[in-house]
Amino acid sequence: MASELYNTIDALSREKGIDPQIVVSAVEDAIVVATRKYYKTQENLRAELDKDTGKIRAFAVKMVVETPEQVEDPSLQVTLEDARKLNPDVEVGGELQIPKVTEGILGRIAAQLAKQVIFQKVREAERDTVYNEYISRVGEIVNATVKRVEGPDVIFDIGKAESRMPRKEQSRLESFAIGDAPELVQNLFQTEVPEIYDGTVVIRAIAREAGERTKIAVMSKDKDVDAVGACVGMKGMRVQSIIRELRGEKIDIIEYHEDSVTFAEKALQPAKVSRVTVVDAGEKHLEVVVDDTQLSLAIGKKGQNVRLAAKLLGWKIDIKSEEEKRQEVELQMSALTSQTATPLETVPGLGEGLIEKLAAAGITTVEALADMTPEQLEAIEGIGPKTVEKISLAVNNYFAGLDGAEAGEVAEGETAEAAAVETAGEASVEETPVEGEIQDVAAAAEETEPNSVEQEVAQTEGGEEDTSAKPKE
Repeated sequence: MASELYNTIDALSREKGIDPQIVVSAVEDAIVVATRKYYKTQENLRAELDKDTGKIRAFAVKMVVETPEQVEDPSLQVTLEDARKLNPDVEVGGELQIPKVTEGILGRIAAQLAKQVIFQKVREAERDTVYNEYISRVGEIVNATVKRVEGPDVIFDIGKAESRMPRKEQSRLESFAIGDAPELVQNLFQTEVPEIYDGTVVIRAIAREAGERTKIAVMSKDKDVDAVGACVGMKGMRVQSIIRELRGEKIDIIEYHEDSVTFAEKALQPAKVSRVTVVDAGEKHLEVVVDDTQLSLAIGKKGQNVRLAAKLLGWKIDIKSEEEKRQEVELQMSALTSQTATPLETVPGLGEGLIEKLAAAGITTVEALADMTPEQLEAIEGIGPKTVEKISLAVNNYFAGLDGAEAGEVAEGETAEAAAVETAGEASVEETPVEGEIQDVAAAAEETEPNSVEQEVAQTEGGEEDTSAKPKE
């Protein structure tokens, strides 16, 4: 019986219209590349996929020679005497396969490298398949669907591939346009969903960016009918039919709510919302707070998710992460208490050069420095991860010293007996908000590992993303 891995490969091959052996070879080549990357060896490596078990074995292949004098490259050749210690049946001129351990040793970078190799092989096979299919059909007239317009050129969907019609080959009497009206999606749902056609389920709002994504809010007039389930259909058959008609456009089906707060939580799916606050009911302005890990998902690619949600609700939506909201509250509290700014020169361990770099970036007080995140600090020229750790340690020590000094002043004003009673009654000394903040940021910086060198650069040089979206007038 074929393994789950091989069944997946077989399904991928049928979807792409390529030979399964091409995908198997791509997987084997990827394991060879990843294994070579891990062992840092120039040996002749080979990998084999076991169709039944799904396990992939890697070997170092060496040619067997008779005497040590004939060994020109130890990484590629081995003497008969040494080879028979591993395989008694090997003969001169044959190959010796030395197993390499692959399970549990291939890290994130090696796995990413293997993934790239597989994708590259599959894309090459797809190109060859498309080329072989259409090379013999030059000059043939085919039916095609307009998929998008790029400048003067029109892109057509011809099945397994796309074709481009340049301006010089277009008729001046014809115009091409893709379906971009939300009513198109609404009519498709009326055709595919009987409950919408007979009025049991009603489409209350719809927002669309043609070719990319659609959000549709539905409600049921019958308490026994699930509005979202009716639109999705058994195993997603109804909505998948519409998605195929729209050539893969993503569709989010949302249950409509009269309460704007609840509706906003639903509209921002697939992101999980922590809380929604009405900033101004008259101006229809909402503030949405999400977990730090959900911020990019809530905003969407180029702000698409929040933009469609705002259009669906008819409200302006401001999205903030928990960290951004916490910093905002701390700034407000700081303004209310009117804390005296402390110069950076009072913090031991920073050094004159580092203070000058921070001052050049507009950071001149300890309080402002404590509010900075590791990413913001690394964005300053001349400050790297090690310097961020140095800054965190120095600020922690500074505030710890302040806590100790305040405790000493309290102790001087009390008798030894009263101090002992007070100490026994206290369970613990609360950590100052700023110290806890720096420790949280340092811990987050240590746990966060960029997926690639490019992402690490992007984290250092990237700007702040606009998290506000207004509905179109």
